Amino acid sequence: MAKILLVEDNEMNRDMLSRRLTRHGHSIVIAVDGQEGVDLARAEEPDLVLMDLSLPILDGWEAMRRLRAQDDTARLPIIALSAHAMEGDREKALAAGGDDFDTKPVDLPRLLGKINALLER
Repeated sequence: MAKILLVEDNEMNRDMLSRRLTRHGHSIVIAVDGQEGVDLARAEEPDLVLMDLSLPILDGWEAMRRLRAQDDTARLPIIALSAHAMEGDREKALAAGGDDFDTKPVDLPRLLGKINALLER
């Protein structure tokens, strides 16, 4: 299927999501902070990024902006993820460079639908 970069600092969320996506045929690359996410996006050339917004070192908002500013990652599909979704967060995440937005805890069928839609573009 697809190589997905999961940028998530919470070990439990990382483990759960990576196992579930692997069962659906995806290969998973993991970053635990925003800077590592930017670096791995360039090095690993994933098909899609799942970007938590609340990250150490470099938050997901800035990591998405940096990915969009680089030629080699400017078109990389990104789904922003947030456990603390407030009104307007979806719009802000899209403005920062996300292609879509989803909330945690993740509803896997909904997230898979979003992943598939972006991969088909």
